Amino acid sequence: MRTSTLLTTALLGLLLWASCTRAEEETPKEAPKETTEETSKELEDDEVEEEKPKKNKTTEIEEESDVMVLHINNFERALSENKYLLVEFYAPWCGHCQRLAPVYEEVAGRLKQEEKDMRLAKVNAIEEKELTEEFEVGGYPTIKLFVNGDRGRSAEAMVTWMKRQASPGTPTLDSPSSAAQFIQAHNISVVGFFKDMESEPAKVLDELYFSTDVEFAKTSSPEVFNKYEVTADSVVLFKKFDEGRVDFPLTEEGKLDKQNLTSFIQENSLELIIHFTPEAIFGSSIKLHTLMFINSTIDAHVALVEETRSVAKDFKGKILYVVLDVNDESQAKILEYFGVTIRDIPTVRMFDMINAVRQLCQGVLDGTAQPFYMSEEIPEDWDKGHVKVLVGKNFKSVALDPTKNVFVEFYAPWCHFCKELAPIWDQLGEKYANHTNIIIAKMDATANEAEGVDIGGFPTLVYYPAEGKEVQYHGDKTLEKMSEFLDNGGVMPEEPEESDEDEDDDEEVSDEKAAEETKVCMIYRIHIMRN
Repeated sequence: MRTSTLLTTALLGLLLWASCTRAEEETPKEAPKETTEETSKELEDDEVEEEKPKKNKTTEIEEESDVMVLHINNFERALSENKYLLVEFYAPWCGHCQRLAPVYEEVAGRLKQEEKDMRLAKVNAIEEKELTEEFEVGGYPTIKLFVNGDRGRSAEAMVTWMKRQASPGTPTLDSPSSAAQFIQAHNISVVGFFKDMESEPAKVLDELYFSTDVEFAKTSSPEVFNKYEVTADSVVLFKKFDEGRVDFPLTEEGKLDKQNLTSFIQENSLELIIHFTPEAIFGSSIKLHTLMFINSTIDAHVALVEETRSVAKDFKGKILYVVLDVNDESQAKILEYFGVTIRDIPTVRMFDMINAVRQLCQGVLDGTAQPFYMSEEIPEDWDKGHVKVLVGKNFKSVALDPTKNVFVEFYAPWCHFCKELAPIWDQLGEKYANHTNIIIAKMDATANEAEGVDIGGFPTLVYYPAEGKEVQYHGDKTLEKMSEFLDNGGVMPEEPEESDEDEDDDEEVSDEKAAEETKVCMIYRIHIMRN
């Protein structure tokens, strides 16, 4: 069902409004006070102090003023259940977000009543760090469009889609010159050649035009047919790489299958050999992959990739050929996952997504699959400071050293409670720097994991004694109290009994202590299992 022009225009207005306000926010001279880092932190702290107990996050989707409230647990469900989903990533303290709210809610209400295919949603970007990082949210508000569950839609694609909804339909090419101009203007373009522009195949192309951001056009001009040597109704994908053009003929019955055409466009929009991205790997309909590990600074490696194109052409549509460059730091962990080292370069690995998933599931059921734990590389100066730096790779050897008592802070770089604790933790490290058997350490738990370590919030403080079981520290996060805890062998000294007349004060202090203990940023994690 096509979204109405009025509502589409309103949505486009939301996007442009948000873009303008974000642009103002990013201009130093115009930046409102609430967007400065210092004030933002203060506002965040106030928000947390007054925060009500949170509900457990489930896959259920709640609404506020007809706007769907999304988080890490129900985001995928929202994508799967809504053909068009417009999501605002906001910060509760952001003035621009607050001013957008009533407009956003009004549009959400109208869409809910008038358009079954499109809904509006919002994500608290301060709480939902995983989603914020996945979609590279760099300012507030950020509005993103998701079509048919696609998690990777860019802002440019979003504007293209919205403008398309308000357009009269698929552009018509009525002359060879207009066709040549259209094809030349785009890296990838799809042209429908139909002798009857009102035919069913032509209508199928129109439907795709309104539901994707691919550049579409259609023609019934005999001159255009002749120019591109098309003799019968068909769809042609033109591209400025590889073979340059691929034809998709209609069936013998003269029909155009929408799903088959969609798959055809997706498969032929990729180069024969692509560079690695998570979207390319997990979004492709081709599940058998050839991974080529090379060093792009070596001419022989680049030449090898070019020579492979002829092979990739022979297996087009059956095998996806992917290049991974060892010079790309972001791909270092990919090399590690496949057991590839620099010495192995150049090398090739074949990977079957379907069989890999089947083997993984069976391995989990059999108990043979092992969890994969994230880890940064061990810093060269990890033990030079008063506070030792732990990562997944050195956690066991340091924290579980049977000759040492190790006190570890598990933190997140973005957590303001961790930032508040940092100077105190440094003081604690300095105090025990010369102690023979006490080590003060820290680990970024957003980038590192270790077997047996289950972190539910930040910061989490755990004491690993030389003998006995680890103890999670729940006391006051002050230098004095944490020192008492360490000096007492990982046990908080008993407090002296107070008289009855001080019971009310005790209750008040107890409440304050409980509030202090709840000052953690909660997280949720799923371990990835692999054989």
